[in-house]
Amino acid sequence: MLLIEIFKKIKYNNKADRIGPDMPFTHWRLHYKKKMLALCKSKFKKFANDAEFRAGAYAIGCSQIEIGKRVVIRPQSMLFAVTENKDTTSIIIEDDVMLGSGVHIYVSNHRFDNTAIPFIDQGHYPSQHVKIERGSWLGANVIVLPGVTIGSNSVIGAGSVVTNSIPSNSLAVGCPARVIKNIQ
Repeated sequence: MLLIEIFKKIKYNNKADRIGPDMPFTHWRLHYKKKMLALCKSKFKKFANDAEFRAGAYAIGCSQIEIGKRVVIRPQSMLFAVTENKDTTSIIIEDDVMLGSGVHIYVSNHRFDNTAIPFIDQGHYPSQHVKIERGSWLGANVIVLPGVTIGSNSVIGAGSVVTNSIPSNSLAVGCPARVIKNIQ
């Protein structure tokens, strides 16, 4: 009976549209560069040859995520890309984007419209795509919420919560993140 359960778990880990420490039969591959690259190329919609997805990071809805050249997804980061339309790209991280550890990117949020219904039973708002444009830098523990585009060559300060799109060449910090400087 135990062997059957282990076999089912291995099969699920290989087929699931996710990567992370909760998927032990595929997660170990993230410790070895060639294995990591093969796993990520098989799971993600697009994954550049020189991108990295490090052990300890999570991605849910991998088939809806594009990761560009020289992007590293560091430990404790979470990419949550599940949308209603499985054929769409919901998170795009373009080339040369730097991400600190613990960056979280979400494309949907729980509903909380009606206090007469427990929040857990209200479902989710419609998904909104997220795009991090070329050359941007998101500091450690930045949270990016649904519908946000972070313009090219922008910097988001560590610990910021990005609730609205940020224009290109901007420095934004805080909760919610606000542009405090134009970068020239």
